[in-house]
Amino acid sequence: MEYVLAALVGYVCGAIPVALLVARRHGVDLLTTGDGNPGAWNALDQLGPRRALPAFLGDGAKAFLPAAAAHLAFGFWPAFVAVAAAMAGHAFPLPHPARGGKSIMCFVGGAFALSPPAALLCGALAIAITLASGFKYAARVAVFAFPLVQLATDPVQHVMATGALMTFIGVLFVTRRRTSVPATAARDAPPTT
Repeated sequence: MEYVLAALVGYVCGAIPVALLVARRHGVDLLTTGDGNPGAWNALDQLGPRRALPAFLGDGAKAFLPAAAAHLAFGFWPAFVAVAAAMAGHAFPLPHPARGGKSIMCFVGGAFALSPPAALLCGALAIAITLASGFKYAARVAVFAFPLVQLATDPVQHVMATGALMTFIGVLFVTRRRTSVPATAARDAPPTT
């Protein structure tokens, strides 16, 4: 029963279009600008760091909150299910499953719930690289470093579970390859996200 509850709560939280709502508050429709992705990365490109910060925090919280609650109540594996479901909710939100994002920030939020020591070390790495060369590089390095750091902090089964979540993101990147979306084309065509 705890797995079903974790999956339902995770999916519902993941399906909340936080980045779209943040961007709309600033008069921007992420589905018709940039790469057309409704997630925090496109919000960063369209809004800038200060105005996109709530999108990053919100997209991360969509997985962190249900996973942290499941972890406290039921343990690691129901928390993992909550993260996976939140990522699925972000990627395939109902009633428009084709309008989802790539779940990167959901993964990051979930990482903090599933393995706080590894996530904190990767967060520190991201801060150091951001100061040296920029956030976009730092975020990528920290995400890819997470399972390697996790090898030192968690059981190998947890690292394998992280690999499954990262594979999901990789599949989304391959299958949802987008190019810049001209506003007129995006307005006239059905969503292809």
